[in-house]
Amino acid sequence: MKSLSVIAIGVLIVGLTVLGCSQQMSGQGDAGWVTLLDGSNPKTLDNWNRIGDANWRAEDGAIVADKGKGGHLVSKNSYKDFQIRAEFWADHTTNSGIFIRISDPKDVGAKSAYEVNIYDQRPEPEYGTGAIVNVAKVSPMPKAGGKWNTYEITAKGPQLTVVLNGIKTVDIQHGQFPEGPFSLQFGNLDKGAPGGPIKWRKVQIKPL
Repeated sequence: MKSLSVIAIGVLIVGLTVLGCSQQMSGQGDAGWVTLLDGSNPKTLDNWNRIGDANWRAEDGAIVADKGKGGHLVSKNSYKDFQIRAEFWADHTTNSGIFIRISDPKDVGAKSAYEVNIYDQRPEPEYGTGAIVNVAKVSPMPKAGGKWNTYEITAKGPQLTVVLNGIKTVDIQHGQFPEGPFSLQFGNLDKGAPGGPIKWRKVQIKPL
């Protein structure tokens, strides 16, 4: 009986090791979270389609863009109900955002998706950082520039929730865009002025 118990324990350990390796290779972490972008692993850029001419690259543990007329990293999969966790660094002049449930992946914008904004200098501050552009205002606008931040975005049916650095900035119901891929933006400022850099340290999604 003792030898059988030892064998059973050995089989269990091997099984758990294989399971752990398989999760690491697939990018699937604890509790269903999938890592789609990891600044320490440049190969995770392969999980995205590139739109525009932004110079996306891995640098100092983050995926960075700071030149070009603008662009997006668009997820290759579509999502309906989900949670997103994104760690990012923005400059005070950065124009960026996370666009969710994109209806037209070739023409990403606030008219084709929900734009969760990162833009401290937006001329209409109520739709700046922390807001969903043209959908959900913030007052006062939180600032993201010059530091690392964390966005937590939840979309379940028409319910949309945005949390920035632990503070809820959006909690609404809105049913215009039901499903689609999501994107990470590097953008310019108004009138084409160059925007500041955007750095993404880690971006994860959990389908609900």
